[in-house]
Amino acid sequence: MKAMEQELPATVTFTPIGYVRTTKRLKFDAPHQPSQDSIETNRVVLNPGHQFELALQDLDGFDRIWLVFWFDKNTTWRPRALPPRGPAKRRGVFATRSPHRPNSIGLTCVQLLSIDGLELTVGPLDLIDGTPILDIKPYLSTVDSFPESSLGWVGEVEELLSNSPPFDIQISDVANRQLEWLRSRWNIDFTERAFSILRIDPTPHRTRRILHIGEGLYRMACGPWRLYFRVEGQIVTIESINKGYADESLVMVGREKITDREAQIEFSQTQF
Repeated sequence: MKAMEQELPATVTFTPIGYVRTTKRLKFDAPHQPSQDSIETNRVVLNPGHQFELALQDLDGFDRIWLVFWFDKNTTWRPRALPPRGPAKRRGVFATRSPHRPNSIGLTCVQLLSIDGLELTVGPLDLIDGTPILDIKPYLSTVDSFPESSLGWVGEVEELLSNSPPFDIQISDVANRQLEWLRSRWNIDFTERAFSILRIDPTPHRTRRILHIGEGLYRMACGPWRLYFRVEGQIVTIESINKGYADESLVMVGREKITDREAQIEFSQTQF
């Protein structure tokens, strides 16, 4: 057995076959699983010069495909992960869908809508723009689906959530003005993702990016923006929005690549 292990390669090299093109720019923008209720469309663009046109032959007859991809934004992994749903309890990473893995390989199943040359149009996607695609495989309902299989700890969480009524979202006048300013002035809107999380569970949780900052006030990190809210019964009240970077950080030389940098600078100078 040891002799066999010594023959295994120390490293494995992958070359992306293409990349995801989507409006999702940040990790916060992407859901933890593709939403089957969404009508969004996204693209997978394959690299030219590798005969991938031939490799795509016969794929258009399938309704769904598997995308094997690389979590290219991750540089570390954790043996125990904190899943976003349910109580703040760590689980063995191999029992989760956490992106922080020993090898940053991911797998997601998406609707295949059309193929045009080297471009695949797909349905709802849980990946961000620029994600490297390593492989594509057809989804086979006869062999890839086992609806009676146990969901393990996920099943327990699903049952808990199904018995919990959703939270209602209310937005203060100040927060409404701030959100409308971001939408109209900069085309920035993180509310769909943020509110979908808060409706399920607004309690403090690191993976959900929710922190209790004192006196009944909570803060949720939404990419480079911060959302402040309170919870009373089953009502979540959004009190205000703020930028995620300090003024001095935004204007420092070398920080030009901060996401929404110009919008954050102008936000701090605007009276709401």
